[in-house]
Amino acid sequence: MELSKRQFIYVTTTGRTSGLPREIEIWFVEQGGKFYIFAEHFFKTQWVRNIQNNSRVQVRLDKTIFSATARVLDEHQDAQLWQTTQQLCRAKYGWGEGLPVELTLDV
Repeated sequence: MELSKRQFIYVTTTGRTSGLPREIEIWFVEQGGKFYIFAEHFFKTQWVRNIQNNSRVQVRLDKTIFSATARVLDEHQDAQLWQTTQQLCRAKYGWGEGLPVELTLDV
């Protein structure tokens, strides 16, 4: 299935307190070879807090798992990218108001 037609990816963070893997199923968009996911509750979101503690994540598409680095976009420094990714999310899902988090797959 073409990547742009997929509805979800699976992202595994490391629990900041437990150290255990925490997998989420989440909407995403792709831009410039990177994935962007969105936290509805911004910095209150548990997986965002996990990423702030440890930026190394795993991304799963079907049965293929990739290692990646996650980065929470900065509303001011990444203003253009923030806006672009939210627009892509609105176009794909009809919603894009969350906190964008960038996922860069390891090469």
